[in-house]
Amino acid sequence: MKTGTSSAYLGEGMDVLKKDLHEWRLRIQTVDDLWVLQRLIQPGMSVGMLGERRDQTTAGDEGGRSKQAERKKMWIQLAVEHTEHQSFTDVLRIHGIIEEAPIDQGMHHTHVVGFRDDIKVSSAKGFSKLDRDLLEESLRAANQSQVALLVVEGDEMMLYFVTARGLKESATWTMRGGGKRGDLRQSDNVAKRFRASIVDGLTKQLNETMPLVLCGPGKNRDRMLADLKAAGHQRPMMSIGTSMGGRGGANEVLRDGLAGELLSQHRMVQEIGYLEEAWRRISTNGAVAYGHQEIAQATEEGAVETLLIGADVLREEIDSQRPSWTTIAQQVEAFSGTVVQCSGDHDAGEQLMGFGGAVALLRYAR
Repeated sequence: MKTGTSSAYLGEGMDVLKKDLHEWRLRIQTVDDLWVLQRLIQPGMSVGMLGERRDQTTAGDEGGRSKQAERKKMWIQLAVEHTEHQSFTDVLRIHGIIEEAPIDQGMHHTHVVGFRDDIKVSSAKGFSKLDRDLLEESLRAANQSQVALLVVEGDEMMLYFVTARGLKESATWTMRGGGKRGDLRQSDNVAKRFRASIVDGLTKQLNETMPLVLCGPGKNRDRMLADLKAAGHQRPMMSIGTSMGGRGGANEVLRDGLAGELLSQHRMVQEIGYLEEAWRRISTNGAVAYGHQEIAQATEEGAVETLLIGADVLREEIDSQRPSWTTIAQQVEAFSGTVVQCSGDHDAGEQLMGFGGAVALLRYAR
């Protein structure tokens, strides 16, 4: 039996300690906060936080970057060059040149931002409306109740958290063996012990009130639900049949709205709902536009009701001969349309990237 450990801290959402036109001070609480920060922090901005540097005055007479030098904690402010964050990790790396620190100004440094870190983000030209909207949206989404989703198969179970920006895998339990072939009692005992270990794991990982959706093909999810209830779990729980297991089964629950009211108001489910509507309209030649030129033209006509665009795509620099996505988004809002900054951390988001990263729901067919 193999168990995984939780990789996602589900806190109360980012704390905004200070917010004005040119400077934000933020405290990071969740993986969604890291996702948002990577989109907000762009080259040309400055980011300051506590970090460590080797103080060469403590290195003796050898000189150079001696590993004997003492590492000292200090405030370091960087001129941002680029950022990197993988959705399966709990840190955001911010690379840049030191512009403010007790030592080593002008040298390269990397801030490693994790949970409960405080950072200062500064922008000399001020933060754009799209950046402010993304921050405000993330704060609203943090107020939604977190939901856990357990994909149940015969010999494997996978735990996900449904966050505002995607499915975050937390743990995997795998049953090895299963008793001698033909010995049903032995196999049943192994399966019971397997489920019992997962009940114990869920009891430790989830708070008492977090809703839990059990899904997957077959009936093992109902047995798992019965075991959880027998163990005293009183959290909101439901069992949902899906056509497949694994991550595909989890995405099926979200895509098809199988969890009903439990997830209907969740930010990511609403995002997926918009995208599914776009795919439906594309398949029926409905009121939809995709491709930069077609969306730009529809925007000029005031036809765009909702622009669905990857948050990364929105911030990309494109050929100066064409209007930028930022300009198009601003025009959409000027005509009372809505801009939804989408994630690629779910199936529908990946499909959006296949359409060039943007699709528009129109007010009328063109």
